[in-house]
Amino acid sequence: MPRSRPSPRSPLAPLPPLSRRAFLGAGATLGAGGMLAACGDDKGDGGNSSQQGGPWAFKDDRGETARAGSRPRRIVAYIGAAAALHDFGIECTGVFGPTKLKNGDPDVQAAGVDVDKVTVIGNAWGQFSIEKYAGLRPELLVSTMNVSPTLWYVPEESTDKILPIAPSVGILTGKTTLTKAIGRFAELAESLGADPRATKVTAAKKRFEDASERLRKAAGAAKSRGGVKVLAMAAQADRMYVGDPRDFTDLRHYSDLGVEFVTPTGTAKGGFFQDLSWENADRYEADLILVDKRTGNLQPAELRKSKPTWARLPAAESDQVIPWFNEARFSHAGYAPLIERLAKAIEDSKKVA
Repeated sequence: MPRSRPSPRSPLAPLPPLSRRAFLGAGATLGAGGMLAACGDDKGDGGNSSQQGGPWAFKDDRGETARAGSRPRRIVAYIGAAAALHDFGIECTGVFGPTKLKNGDPDVQAAGVDVDKVTVIGNAWGQFSIEKYAGLRPELLVSTMNVSPTLWYVPEESTDKILPIAPSVGILTGKTTLTKAIGRFAELAESLGADPRATKVTAAKKRFEDASERLRKAAGAAKSRGGVKVLAMAAQADRMYVGDPRDFTDLRHYSDLGVEFVTPTGTAKGGFFQDLSWENADRYEADLILVDKRTGNLQPAELRKSKPTWARLPAAESDQVIPWFNEARFSHAGYAPLIERLAKAIEDSKKVA
């Protein structure tokens, strides 16, 4: 299945999938919701505009132009998008998607967002309270897209009720380049009033560039000593999922820098993962394994205890395993430390497969 529609056995839904709710009682709020949508200016060329005090417009990766009479301030976003915007200097009013853990701590995908200062209108797949959303008087809805035009974590069966409430923006983050996805969030943030020359923004970009260069050198050095084969995967109780580096934005970036990845022989319809039974966990040889860190997936310590075939993998035996944040926030600040970690892991890894 495509990443935009996690199946009950897929690692793509960060928490155990829930049956999608039939959002009842939305009609009453939607009557007012149509009035809450910012009034766009029908004139213009459909490009991006960020003039202070004037009409605002932004052309997204669906090819649609969101418009408002002025810069949107009350923004509701998928948590990953909110985290990226935060890094570029824009804060959101509300969020949806995996934001808080059961104990109230921030989910890994919340990153720098203060989860106690935003209104969470849905915390898991299938959860999106239209009533709460309309009650926030949103001026803009922002989400990522693994496959255009599907907005990630916006229930497809309810889009006819959700999208009329406010203008929306979709940023493509699947099957694209990492630098382009980050660049699009930078453009959106700037259109919303962020300063692209702010010290933290420019420093993060330099760190990202330096980290990428370090990874390039590490990958080159690894090849000279026989190669380090990297496998990216997600783990659930009954299945192991092998990521296709051609489909994941971050893995494509790492591949372009010279990292050698395992490429599965086939994936489910829509790409991204090949699923294997744990009996076949050794189908592919790998010297370094990246394990999906998202909530709901098994982690190395759990795998070592519960999956004998995992414990026997050469990379696992050699402790050449690191987390894979495959849905990290798309900002320079978000990815720089992840690239640094991968570079160090490749520098330190030995050929074991």
